[in-house]
Formats: sequence, structure tokens, C-alpha cells
Amino acid sequence: MNKNYYAIVMAGGVGSRFWPVSKELFPKQFHDMLGTGQTLLQKTTSRLENLIPKENIFILTNEVYCDLVLEQLPQITKDQIISEPAMRNTAPCILMASLKIHKQNPDAVMVVAPSDHWIEDESAFISNLQSAFDFSENSDVLMTLGIQPTFANTGYGYIEYDKASQTPEKKVLQFREKPNYETAKKFLQQGNFLWNGGIFIWSTASVLKAFETHQPKLHSLFANGLNDYNTETETTFVSDNYKKAENISVDYAIMEPSENVYVIPANFDWNDLGTWGSLYDKITDQPTENAIVNARLLAENASGNLIKTDTNKIVVLDSLDDFIVVEEKEILLIFPKSKDQDIKELRKRVKDKFGDQHI
Repeated sequence: MNKNYYAIVMAGGVGSRFWPVSKELFPKQFHDMLGTGQTLLQKTTSRLENLIPKENIFILTNEVYCDLVLEQLPQITKDQIISEPAMRNTAPCILMASLKIHKQNPDAVMVVAPSDHWIEDESAFISNLQSAFDFSENSDVLMTLGIQPTFANTGYGYIEYDKASQTPEKKVLQFREKPNYETAKKFLQQGNFLWNGGIFIWSTASVLKAFETHQPKLHSLFANGLNDYNTETETTFVSDNYKKAENISVDYAIMEPSENVYVIPANFDWNDLGTWGSLYDKITDQPTENAIVNARLLAENASGNLIKTDTNKIVVLDSLDDFIVVEEKEILLIFPKSKDQDIKELRKRVKDKFGDQHI
């Protein structure tokens, strides 16, 4: 394996749309959402280990999840966990991680990968990732893997690339915000739009140059800790300075304003597992089927439902279509699948009525 290859696994989110399974103290990346025997974090890490040395895989997470990470990934050390003392979106933590890795290895090329994505064809993923590493290793570029859209999805941002490009690496023309349905249909008709899956690849030299150019204040804040990174004083520096960082995504911070952005259209199936509906779509592509995770189902005149229990319970459904039925310890959720985006707000109402311990 190439000792210059590194990975940052983003594992700090709360996953509020997967409530009640995903809770603040035990979010979705630490759950076996599909009943495969591996949590999403474990699956993502093992996938990356096919290309990247184990010791070069870092887990970026909130400081409250450090023990969970070590419990689920016994192959990593405490030094491979980069903990955030506050939630500041993706740009600050990626910048800090890039500085740490660059100090360790100035020739490093790295991938930033969310911990909660589901990728079926792992060999195709590794092939695409290898191509991105090869391109980034020899060029001053910021790269991403764009997901081939399968329908006019309004829940994802899109990447528009240059149609004229004849190489596997396409020049990115612009990033587009989540569109309405009519706009999304036009994107698909044009043929040069991809879903933005949030998987980024670059050399540490290139990404730090981009931060210094487009986010000089943020870059200066974290570059002041160069003498502290990878030493005993790192925790103190991060604790004193991290909360000063602007709350900004890496897309807004460097990807959108940069001119040297390229995308490889992915050859692998992908699901971001962002909602219960996306989990249903991953389990079955038949809209009339019931999708079952860790449950035993007896259904009469019931279709299109997602059923998940925490102890393989028997669930009996009659005359119920297109619902989410999820049991998690003391909570039972029965909710229309068409409204799965509203679960984030529903979670807040539960908190207001029943207390923090349930969210």
C-alpha cells in the first residue's frame, strides 16, 4: 500500500432524520442500520482499508464519541481520532485534519469520506478512488467523486461538469444547490450533472493552498497550531481555538470558489442513508414491498412499509401502506414514509414534551 495515502472518515454527525434509532449520544454511524453485522462506521473504514494503510486512516468525530470509535474500531489508536470540541460544520475540521497530516507527511494525498454512506460495489469504489489519487498526486487540484443520478432527486446538491472533457476527470463548471423538481429533471436531461456525494480527494498541499487563498482567516487560525499538532499540546490548542472558527461547509469554503476542481463520475452504486426513506430504497427497489430490518413481519393488506425493531420482534400490520414503523427501546415511531424529512423537526417536538433523554 502507498504510504502517502491517507483517509479522513467524517463521523461526527447526529443523524437526526434517523431518530429514534439515531440519538445524540449514539448516532446512526455507530449503528448496524442494514442488519449486516457491521455498523456504518465499521463498513466505511473496512472499505478504505482496501487501498489505504490502516495507520493512515483518521476518524474525525465529536469528542463525546471518541470512546465509541475506539470500541467499534479496535484496529486504530487514540492518535488516529481527531476530535472536535464544538460543531462547526465541515471546513474547520477538514482544515485541521489536513494540517495535521501535512505536518506528518508533506507528500500526503487524502480522501475525505462520510461514515454513513452505503456503497455496494466496493471494487468499483476503490478503482474510482485510485484514479482520483493518481490525478491528485500529480496535479494541483481539488477532486470529488460525483454520483451518477438515477432520478430527479431534490434532496441533493448537483455538480455541473464540462461536457467537452474527453478524460475520466471532468472539469467542474459549478456546484448547484438542491433544486426543485423541474430543475432537477432539466439537470438529468442535460446529461452533465452529478449528485454531490461529499467525497473529496486532494493532496494536503493543494487543499491547504486553497484554504489559504479563499479562507485566509480560517487558515491562519488553525495554522497557528502547527507547532502543537501531533504533540502533547495539541489538545490544549484545539480546545482554546476551535470554537473561534467560522461555521462553514467545505463546499462553500473552498470547493465553490476554486477554479481547479475536477470530478470523476462514479461507477459504483451509492446511497447516502440520510433518511428512513433512503434506507427503504436501499433495501428494496420495489415500491410495494415491505422492507424489514431486525424484525419478523406478518402483513395483511400492507405494503411499502419500512419495519425495524431493536430485538427482532414480531410485527403484525394490517391495512397500512407506505409507513415507517421503528421501535427503539422505549420509543415506537409510526410515521408516513412520504414525510421522512420532517422527522428532524418531530424529534425537536419530542424533546420539548418528553425531555432530552429521548433524543
